[in-house]
Amino acid sequence: MRSQFSLLQQSQQSALYHNSLALPRHEYRVVALMRALGALSRGELAQHLGYSRATITGLAKTLIDGGILQEIAGTQSTGGRRPRLLDFNPQFAYVVGVDMGATSVDVGLADFRGDLLLRHQEPIDVRDGPEPVLDRVIAITQDLIGRCGVEPARVLSMGIGVPGPVDFVNGVLSVPPIMPGWERYPIRQKIQQTFPHMTVVVDNDVNMMALGELRAGVGRGVDNFIYVKVGTGIGAGIVVGGEIYRGSTGSAGDIGHIQADRNGPVCHCGNIGCIEAMASGSALARQAMQAAQSGRSPILAQYLASGVQQLTAEHVGSAAHAGDKVAMELIMTSGTLIGEVLAGVVNFFNPSLILIGGGVANIGTQFLATIRRGVLSRSLPLSTQHLRIDYSPMGEDAGVTGAVALALEYLFVIKS
Repeated sequence: MRSQFSLLQQSQQSALYHNSLALPRHEYRVVALMRALGALSRGELAQHLGYSRATITGLAKTLIDGGILQEIAGTQSTGGRRPRLLDFNPQFAYVVGVDMGATSVDVGLADFRGDLLLRHQEPIDVRDGPEPVLDRVIAITQDLIGRCGVEPARVLSMGIGVPGPVDFVNGVLSVPPIMPGWERYPIRQKIQQTFPHMTVVVDNDVNMMALGELRAGVGRGVDNFIYVKVGTGIGAGIVVGGEIYRGSTGSAGDIGHIQADRNGPVCHCGNIGCIEAMASGSALARQAMQAAQSGRSPILAQYLASGVQQLTAEHVGSAAHAGDKVAMELIMTSGTLIGEVLAGVVNFFNPSLILIGGGVANIGTQFLATIRRGVLSRSLPLSTQHLRIDYSPMGEDAGVTGAVALALEYLFVIKS
């Protein structure tokens, strides 16, 4: 299968495109457009790309003959004739998506169309270091490939999301505050020791979630939006013009270290009053423990007395749902702080959509309501005129979906 499209010579590749399949420019444009928009007719391709119908017909034939595309029947048209659409051939190749959080990992094996075939989630601790965590990712990947009966050589790409700042081109973490031992660790090379034929793309986990919503969720067709993950930490994935915006060095969206209170607690990054230190899931857990141990929160104290070793944001949500006033205050304070920080982002960036995801998004509607109030109270009226703020409908599926999408988008490179 690989012989149908030559690989770029290694001397001509950057590390990011190592093992990527090379396509001529016009075929590449067709594949990239369909990856963003889905199945299209030849007429739609010609309209979007500005090519003649004859040119599209020739490009489509080349891609169908190469096994990349297939022709499928569309929905019934008003004239009674079912249009013929071009779609990806799901069996052309397979990819792996890895969504790594601070405390868990989600690995999925998908076909070339991006449909998940098999998926596995389990707890991890990124503080254990890169070797044991990545060894586990590799083992899970091998297990999924074996269980699906897929030929390993046809699994051509892997997208990995990690909870820290990423130097995107080189695929390494840069001073990750919650990941000791991961600084500049060669993740791509580690994976390729076991899967030498794979393209491996590493990105920040929140960018993955934003990409998941962009390609397969409510962000599809939305040019400018922000995905905010509120979990152990706080971060944002930014979509500009229908593409993930990473900034000049890959650190765009690191809103967790915007100062919310100059007299606030010390953050693990070393600065004072970061929003992550005051309103993240780990901050809520710390505040819940203090409220329980001091007796200010009867329900949280009951949870602790029942044998729970460490309270979490989910415990705060449960206590608030049961009517605990202190828990409700913690949620309102957290949501308000996040909303006020996001108000600055809204005034600067003017998105049309903000999606809230991550583990803390599960604590209830009150959290979302206070974020909305915080944004609206501090943003300019024009910037919020058409702004929608909601929970991410994809939830925990956004990360692995985005990781699969990333793996697919970097499977090909333009032939030089």
